[in-house]
Amino acid sequence: MDAAHDPAIAGLDVYIVGGAVRDELLGLPDSDRDWVVVGATPEAMSRRGFIPVGGDFPVFLHPKTKEEYALARTERKSGRGYKGFTFHTGVDVTLEDDLQRRDLTVNAIARAPDGRLIDPLDGQADILAKVLRHVGRAFVEDPVRLLRLARFAARFHDFTIAPETLTLARQLVQDGEVDALVPERVWQEVAKGLMTQHPGRMFQVLAATGALPRVTPGLNFDEATLTPELEAAAQAGLGLAPRFALVCRLSEAPQDIGRHLRAPGECQDYARLLPGVLDALHDDDAPTEANASASQLRWLDLMERCDAMRKPARFLELIDTAACVDSLSVNASAWQQRVQALRSIDAGAIAQNLQGEPQRIKQAMREARLQALADIGP
Repeated sequence: MDAAHDPAIAGLDVYIVGGAVRDELLGLPDSDRDWVVVGATPEAMSRRGFIPVGGDFPVFLHPKTKEEYALARTERKSGRGYKGFTFHTGVDVTLEDDLQRRDLTVNAIARAPDGRLIDPLDGQADILAKVLRHVGRAFVEDPVRLLRLARFAARFHDFTIAPETLTLARQLVQDGEVDALVPERVWQEVAKGLMTQHPGRMFQVLAATGALPRVTPGLNFDEATLTPELEAAAQAGLGLAPRFALVCRLSEAPQDIGRHLRAPGECQDYARLLPGVLDALHDDDAPTEANASASQLRWLDLMERCDAMRKPARFLELIDTAACVDSLSVNASAWQQRVQALRSIDAGAIAQNLQGEPQRIKQAMREARLQALADIGP
């Protein structure tokens, strides 16, 4: 519904802020809209049917659109970390006050319902110049801003980071503020950064500021190796789990990184399995008549370790992920044929013919699988 004809906000002083305005100015597809309400009280919002959802400060959902409306607020540092703030949301807080507390100038632009832009920090100039610049010295008070800076650097890969902003980001690390970040909050930003078209840049920025070993302990990020692999994954349209597996693949214990970050189980599984897939593919010589049986044994061992028969989509995505590392050694269509061949085996018939003999059933299944691989050839 057009804001000008929306009875829920009629008479309110409201503005679209942040990412939606930035992306519109960049000519990017519409993103979710966030609103700021100036001069209102929580009681007034509730009377209009808005649903309160904020914890530390008043945020409301629109009664129909469910878009977020936050009361204009200021903040004051009162403790360590990203939760160490006291917020003020009185009716005396102006829109400019609210914009002053944001992270980057490109995210501190507001649009009024009549289309007018409010840009007290000259974020439009930084958009034109393609620069990511902090709003103020308060940048060093919130370690999440460093994570967001790295993520936006990945999303807007053609933007530079202002040198003074990088200096403040390093100060966040040196002052120990990043140590107050909980793994779940780090994962939220890492996951978003991984799903950009240039995910490697997020880790480059974290490494350049000294934050990488603090927020992702154990991660070995070799920029020259992993950045092109991550870009290949993005170009191939691979999902979050494959990209996470790639970024962890040079680390000594990839699965431990996922556990530390509280990453979803699927991401942890991909990180655990990918090194084994790569090792198996690297060790697999080009099949010939002389070594065909050995190759089929290696293929079967790999597919069984990865549970390819029960989870074929995951296994084939791991193969696609391996192709981002070494495309010349991976024949994805051949692996699809192999998976299909194994899944076409009538396991029920084998089990019925050998009722009460579990060891023979297991052996017969393995022989049937090897024969199926032999039938389709190299």
